[in-house]
Amino acid sequence: MNKQKPPSGARNVALHALMAERKSGVFLEDALDRELRRQNLSDRDTGLASKLTFGTYQNRSLLDFYIGQYSSMPIEKLEPRVLDILRLAAYQIIYLDRIPNHAAIDEAVEQTKKGSPKASGLVNAVSRRIAEHAEKLPQVPKENLAEYLSIQYSHPKWLVERISDELGTEDAEALLQANNADVPIYAQVNTLKSDTNQVLTDLQAEGIEAEKHPWLPDCLILNHTGNLTKCKLFKEGHIYIQDPAARLAVDVANPSPGTRLLDTCSAPGGKSFAAGIRIQNQGEIRAFDLSEKKLKRIEEGAERLGLTIIQTGAKDARTLGPDEIGLFDTVIVDAPCSCLGIIRKKPESRDKTPEEIAGLPKIQLEILQSASKCVAPRGVLLYATCTILTEENNGVIEAFLEQAENFTPEPFTLPGEIGTAETGQITLYPHIHGTDGFFISKLRRVI
Repeated sequence: MNKQKPPSGARNVALHALMAERKSGVFLEDALDRELRRQNLSDRDTGLASKLTFGTYQNRSLLDFYIGQYSSMPIEKLEPRVLDILRLAAYQIIYLDRIPNHAAIDEAVEQTKKGSPKASGLVNAVSRRIAEHAEKLPQVPKENLAEYLSIQYSHPKWLVERISDELGTEDAEALLQANNADVPIYAQVNTLKSDTNQVLTDLQAEGIEAEKHPWLPDCLILNHTGNLTKCKLFKEGHIYIQDPAARLAVDVANPSPGTRLLDTCSAPGGKSFAAGIRIQNQGEIRAFDLSEKKLKRIEEGAERLGLTIIQTGAKDARTLGPDEIGLFDTVIVDAPCSCLGIIRKKPESRDKTPEEIAGLPKIQLEILQSASKCVAPRGVLLYATCTILTEENNGVIEAFLEQAENFTPEPFTLPGEIGTAETGQITLYPHIHGTDGFFISKLRRVI
């Protein structure tokens, strides 16, 4: 009896991560991390597994369109696991030049045989037809522009229409494309332990490609990192991972040594870390969050970075107590949001419905109102989200200022070509600024 060739580790990891996200709704990144822990893959195969997982997910609608052109069975009637396998194969054939088509097809067939042997013939036929037409695949119809953009960039139609209404068609398409692009890892340098030039040299000595960010000081762009948690500089706290947009929010708040700072929705801790480093570990930072588990990660991160001034606490930011009222020079509200600005990192965020998002502005406003009571006279209230929707950003600030007579917007200037936010608020976009989609508003307590 001939033995079946087992699917490669990277492809198996990708398939199981995609299936786990589909079945349980777990974050794709978490599903992938769990599968990687079960395997002992090389750094190269770990990178491939990540590429396959995120690339397949990011292009689902377009892959389904191509599969539908060549499948004898309608997409909606395919077994979900079989469709996952077909998407994975189609992604490799269409997008990954270094993987031979025959390898992607053979692996897809073997994966199908493991759980759905009767469908292996269909998977083989559809995959081969996609490979045969890979250089000239059918074009998505453009009669309906929103429908076209939705399929071409695998975003829900309602979101495409919202973005198009706010940004215009050209910018909307550029943003959708950026949401599906590869994202480098951004490392912020812990200047309490080292300096940027030394960290750059040490990273390169470890075989990690690194370069300075073009306009954000003490920020490095990393590539081909493998498992970064195994990196000596990471383990010893010389760097931490944070997108430039989140770092900029702390820079806008501009805390100085000796500052008393409250980070109300602090997990996973990046802004508390950035603030602690900025104020040279001199002052006081209280990092609150609802999740005890997430607070543990903040504590571990602070210890790794050598930040001794961060105190954590499990609290609901909507109901802060008398121990916090009027005591802080700086209060940061990184409010829970729709995460539609970080689709390129959390691709499953695009699948949220308008109904899921509708209640968020009310919660965000309640948190902002509660947090504002903790700001000392002349102190700073910094509101930030990782979304691009107006109702979660400008809308919340407008509603807050209608009721809060003792706060006023304060202009700020960002580095590079971003310039000055004269109104005291700005939305950053991946396709324009190269950052996460991010909203920042700076308010000053005037009395």
